[in-house]
Amino acid sequence: MALVSDERLQEAFSLALEDRSKGYADLVSNSNAILYTMRQRNQFKPFSGPSIRERLLYNEGGTYTRYSGYQYLNPAPAELFNDAEFTAKLAAVSVTLSGEDILKNSGKNQLKDIMEEHISAAETELVDRFVEDLHSDGTASNQIGGLQLAIPTTVNSGIYGGIDRSANAVWQTSSYDAHSAFSGITQVTSSTVKTIFDNIMIERSRGNKGPNLICASQQHYIAYTGALDSIQRINDENGMGKLGFTSLKYYGGGKSVDVVLEGGIGSAMPDNVSYFIDTSALRFRYHPDRNFVKFGGKQRPINQDAMVQHIGFYGNLTLNNPLHMAKLYDSNTGS
Repeated sequence: MALVSDERLQEAFSLALEDRSKGYADLVSNSNAILYTMRQRNQFKPFSGPSIRERLLYNEGGTYTRYSGYQYLNPAPAELFNDAEFTAKLAAVSVTLSGEDILKNSGKNQLKDIMEEHISAAETELVDRFVEDLHSDGTASNQIGGLQLAIPTTVNSGIYGGIDRSANAVWQTSSYDAHSAFSGITQVTSSTVKTIFDNIMIERSRGNKGPNLICASQQHYIAYTGALDSIQRINDENGMGKLGFTSLKYYGGGKSVDVVLEGGIGSAMPDNVSYFIDTSALRFRYHPDRNFVKFGGKQRPINQDAMVQHIGFYGNLTLNNPLHMAKLYDSNTGS
């Protein structure tokens, strides 16, 4: 017999989830420096329709003319915009309580305790798996396209957002192999990392636009920490650091940028990699009815003594300007 008769248990289950569900989007975004920065810059944006579209300014008008007197100007029409198209993905975690668990914890306080345990476990799983997907190449079934797809090692191959990278140079991010991309440097160390960061920041910036976040693997972050020890340790105590992220400041190339550690226990961040990210061009596009919220109502299996509630999202990670995005990797760490 399904557990449907005790209204108090059903109501407590529902209210416990309702009370926390309003904060799931914040829970996810505050768990990761990339997501936090994107959300602070209003880069969590809704979409509607069967797919996600990003409008791209991919061309110049070509009408700039130097002239004098009665010389002709050049009011020629030009196609300036195109759309990248991304497929929205679904993912969810499920909070499940068996009738036996509920009966064993039937007192008011005990029921609250077991609900807290199950909801907390689901929330932890939601955050951990989504951050894994954030770093993915999007090849797992129904997986969002993460940073390995958006900012790849090989920049001139593959289809991304429905656009062929090999045929469209304006749709290519940048990639730097520390072993060969910089004169006199063969790997990322405490003595080379500042020079490498300076070169990438300068090359990927234009005016006041450029990368505004550097996400470093454990190896690159340790190298950067070592580089600062010989000068001064530049801790970020008012921004990312205040929020609990392991973070330092980079000053160079005319920029002031957070350097955050993306390595650590269970991290999906690749080894010996740093991403230089313009978070104004990176977005998480979500359906307004499925933005890390509970859905489906309390489900009661007809042949099981249990109650189930799902929490999830419908959306994808998108990119609308690759110009200021770069990946640094070290192909030969032993050289």
